[in-house]
Amino acid sequence: MPDIREAKILIISASGFEQSELMVPLEKLRAAGATVEIASLDGKPIRGWAKTDWGETIDADLSVADARVDDYHALVIPGGQINPDLLRVDPNAVKLVRTFFDKGWPVAAICHGPWLLVEADLVRGRKVTSYPSIRTDVQNAGGRWIDAEVVTDEGVITSRNPDDLDAFVAKIIEEIGEGRHERRKAA
Repeated sequence: MPDIREAKILIISASGFEQSELMVPLEKLRAAGATVEIASLDGKPIRGWAKTDWGETIDADLSVADARVDDYHALVIPGGQINPDLLRVDPNAVKLVRTFFDKGWPVAAICHGPWLLVEADLVRGRKVTSYPSIRTDVQNAGGRWIDAEVVTDEGVITSRNPDDLDAFVAKIIEEIGEGRHERRKAA
């Protein structure tokens, strides 16, 4: 069970991430002592969406294709409408999410981020939450959608929106402390 101060966490994102849903986990996980890296689709800087307009640009540390699951203890997927929509059509991003899951590491997605979990076929038979507008997508993929600030099912962590960020980050830290998860295959 890695201590958060020994953990290395990967955030994957494309441009169009909801600004707070990347920045708050990044800052809070680093403040807790974790090493956090950001992978973008091409390894280049990405730009956030701040509620109603483009937000800040943040540097990526590597590309999604260059990320190695064995280097990390958890994966975080911020939401926003644009970001997960771009990630879910990228085969490298889908494979990376699936590999994190298969290795038993915590996989956390907020807001529209669970779209990527749907694409990686990880929600079937699991309790999941998300932004309400993708509830039907989650349910059609076999997920049991629950309206709660944070929902965890065998280390798969989901939250609804920026109002849930404190609970989301706290649950990520807790699940990292539990270490690898033995998981059943998606039902």
